Amino acid sequence: MNTPATKLLLGFCLAFSIYTTAQNTSNALSYTSKLDNHKILLSAVNATELGTLLKKSGPFTIFAPSDAAFEKFSNNKMAELINAEDKSALKSLLSYHIVAGQLTASRMLRAIGRGNGIARFTTVQGKKLTAHLDGYDIVLTDPVGNTARITTADLNLENEGVVHEIDSVILPAQM
Repeated sequence: MNTPATKLLLGFCLAFSIYTTAQNTSNALSYTSKLDNHKILLSAVNATELGTLLKKSGPFTIFAPSDAAFEKFSNNKMAELINAEDKSALKSLLSYHIVAGQLTASRMLRAIGRGNGIARFTTVQGKKLTAHLDGYDIVLTDPVGNTARITTADLNLENEGVVHEIDSVILPAQM
């Protein structure tokens, strides 16, 4: 089946195999480059050494902004972060999109229910990420007040992690 959802799932699996299988990075990139939806995220991941962290540990939950989300955030800012000699700001931004453990949509919904409508998760970066429901959508809120909706949930990774595509970039602090 060659549907957009199948392509997206294949793309995420291939893209995030970069994290789990360092020797296959060039092969994964050649396949994911055909998918226009996450090129900026892949460029950012490749510019950092976060793949090493994720390869050694896991599972992880990744809130993956689409290219449209990064463009809404700022193409120039992302290019600046990716090309900077000091990658600490880029690592901080990317690691804020990662939570340790396998946090499926149903687990997030249970946590939101137990928290009277709000759940808080600690990111790999160290800061809290808040989740709540808006209708049927899970919405994430960062410490700055930016929000991102999960647009595609529960894409599985090889290391038993999970990916949720989001429609905005979330920030650990004002950038």
